[in-house]
Amino acid sequence: MSRFDERQYRRRLSLAMVAYMAAMLLVWPLSRTVGSVPLKVVLAVVPVLPMLYVIGLMARRIGASDEFEQRVHLLALGAATALLGALSLIGGFLAAAGVAPLDGSILIWVFPVVMLAYGAARWWLLVRHYGGSAACEDDGALVWRLLLLAGLMLMVVGVAWWRGGLDDFQTGLLFGMAPGVLALAAWIVWRLARRRASGR
Repeated sequence: MSRFDERQYRRRLSLAMVAYMAAMLLVWPLSRTVGSVPLKVVLAVVPVLPMLYVIGLMARRIGASDEFEQRVHLLALGAATALLGALSLIGGFLAAAGVAPLDGSILIWVFPVVMLAYGAARWWLLVRHYGGSAACEDDGALVWRLLLLAGLMLMVVGVAWWRGGLDDFQTGLLFGMAPGVLALAAWIVWRLARRRASGR
């Protein structure tokens, strides 16, 4: 298999995220209002389709990597899975004891938690364990991610404006994405300031 082009991967991932947000904002809310159970099922799982595509993209990216990159990816995925398993076990015991009122909607957070833990574990492996540099990723990729997050936030605001105001779900999406946008923007500013200070 040929090496997976990073630019192509980023473009496809961005399109999948836009499709996911569109499905979450425009299709998924309809699942709560329709009466037909089969239609409710179809509308409820539409947002899953772009995420399945993202999983396929990740599998292709890992498969096209060299042995070292595969090792890092798979160790990071293993660490993310262990973290999610531990959190699920804690949550399950707390819910069973009546301490935390958890319902099935918490399952929506499984995939995002795995992806966040995977990203953190991969960064830790590359930077801390294997002695890489935190600056190994080019600024273009970071700026691209920042623009994607900002664009998705604008998408939420645009749909809310079109519908006549923010509902609780859209407010939650905005407050959920805002820390990511702010953290990524702060990271980019910090890197640029550090580069200017070192004269690179």
